[in-house]
Amino acid sequence: MIRRSVVAVGLGGFLLVAAAASGSAQPPGGGPGGPGGFMPPWEQAPRKLLAQFDKNGDGWLNAVERQAARDSLKKDAGQRGPGGFGPGGFGPGGRVKEAPRPGPKVSPVDVQTYPGAGLYDPAVLRTLFLDFEGKDWEAEVQDFHGTDVEVPATLTVDGKVYPNVGVHFRGMSSYGMVPAGSKRSFNLSMDFADPKQRLGGYKTLNLLNSHDDPSFLSTVLYSELARRHTPTPKANFVKVVVNGESWGVYPNVQQFDKQFLAENYQTDKGTRWKVRGSPGGGGGLDYLGDKPEDYKRRYTIKSADGEKPWQALIHLCKVLDQTPADKLEAALKPILDVDGLLWFLALDVALINNDGYWVRASDYTLYLDPKGKFHAVPHDMNEAFQPVGGGPGGPGGFGMRMPRPGEVLPSFVQDVLKMTDEQKKQLADLQKEVDGKLDALLTAPQKADLKRFSGPGGGTGGPVGPGGRPGGPGGPGGMAGPRGGNGIELDPLVALDDARKPLRSKVLAVTAFRAKYLANVKTIADESLDWKTLGPVVARYRALIDKEVEADTRKLDSLADFRRMTADEPVAAAPPGGRGPALSVRAFADQRRAYLLNHPEIKAAH
Repeated sequence: MIRRSVVAVGLGGFLLVAAAASGSAQPPGGGPGGPGGFMPPWEQAPRKLLAQFDKNGDGWLNAVERQAARDSLKKDAGQRGPGGFGPGGFGPGGRVKEAPRPGPKVSPVDVQTYPGAGLYDPAVLRTLFLDFEGKDWEAEVQDFHGTDVEVPATLTVDGKVYPNVGVHFRGMSSYGMVPAGSKRSFNLSMDFADPKQRLGGYKTLNLLNSHDDPSFLSTVLYSELARRHTPTPKANFVKVVVNGESWGVYPNVQQFDKQFLAENYQTDKGTRWKVRGSPGGGGGLDYLGDKPEDYKRRYTIKSADGEKPWQALIHLCKVLDQTPADKLEAALKPILDVDGLLWFLALDVALINNDGYWVRASDYTLYLDPKGKFHAVPHDMNEAFQPVGGGPGGPGGFGMRMPRPGEVLPSFVQDVLKMTDEQKKQLADLQKEVDGKLDALLTAPQKADLKRFSGPGGGTGGPVGPGGRPGGPGGPGGMAGPRGGNGIELDPLVALDDARKPLRSKVLAVTAFRAKYLANVKTIADESLDWKTLGPVVARYRALIDKEVEADTRKLDSLADFRRMTADEPVAAAPPGGRGPALSVRAFADQRRAYLLNHPEIKAAH
């Protein structure tokens, strides 16, 4: 049954539908996304529950306080609508190849310890033991997804016990499209109850579920290659055991925090921003005027707020927008780490980061150092090493792709696939009604944001493709637009005419910057994508995690997929009848390297 809820599925991909017969942009009480208004998850701030239910004032919720908060969420659940954008993600979820089942039992005495190795040592596979108070820990953590509440657990690592570590599920599609019982991404806060508690010197852990990455390697490989050239979060692998049961292997990615700054910039001072991911992007540093509030919806400040850093950010955007190309080099050098930026941009395109700046002008981080210079830092690295359209977000955009054989689809997707012609007409009529309500409901800046991922005519038909072309196939799997190319032949000079991405269109219009950028792309292709160099790295990681991937009962893809994707042979297609990623890591590296090194402007680069 198709309901008037926030998300419906269009015939070409995801169709954003703001429901609602009445209401404000964000309904009171319930999480945004049910009847009452439109608030996509990339626009949401966490729902604030902590202050309301922290009765003893200790800064976190104990079991009794959490139960009261959960009861409150259940009362409000009716306001969100089935499959809405409130806590719980995009909807029912369900992209796994087989039903999850309990994993092997493991205790701390069963595993090897590495007390002398760093937390992100790439040569070790450390085991993290999480023990929650209740057996329904997964349901509880799920209930608090999208809120400011973390669930405490005891963490044991290398034989040492760390009490009251805060745990929540992280991610958008990597959470919302994965059903309960399967591997979801974790965020761990070591300082949840004790501000001084650290693990190996770090207070935050990001454990990823390798959503749409059967190789498990995208984040770890990208980090290793990128860190040769520019500050990038470290990454390695860990094994996670929850309440005595193995949940398998997770990429473990460093947090963009003061510790990261201290390791890479010799200071922990300055201002940090996260540029949130969204289908329409919007965080490309395009100039929006001189009011900080117009930037605060797109750039999330992660350090002390204040007028001065926002004015510096606005100044950078204005310089990019209004400075002629022949004067931009001199104007940018005092306020932007151009050398670091050119490596950031080269890695983004050479390794085809399908969640990168070139696609959506989002999913990266910014750092303003104490001397007033900005630095662009990679953030989301889990959808690289695949051709455009070869991974998640196939034709149709917004992260939708055709189902794989035997894959369990979310119930609302199944509903759409069974629609009659009359139901399709009703859905189209509903879309028209919703578009009219959105037009009356949203402010001008919100309409501008919506238009960035809308189809022709301003409706909500399909996201903007990587090259800035509206409508039609969008997102990483869509058309790359002018100069974009498709598949493995993504043009290194993509988006040079896209005003929403001035770090490419404006910066690379400067002759000296463009030459250095092309030389960087050439270096990455020639050295990092050479299988003589990359192959041993892939083999090392494969050997490290292969047995654990085989034993993993919660993983999202099969063991055969993992071994195919990480094979030494250049496997160039998905298995017969399958719709997995198009290329193994070896096939990607070989084909991408050959294309780039034969590109006329790369061949001419020095």
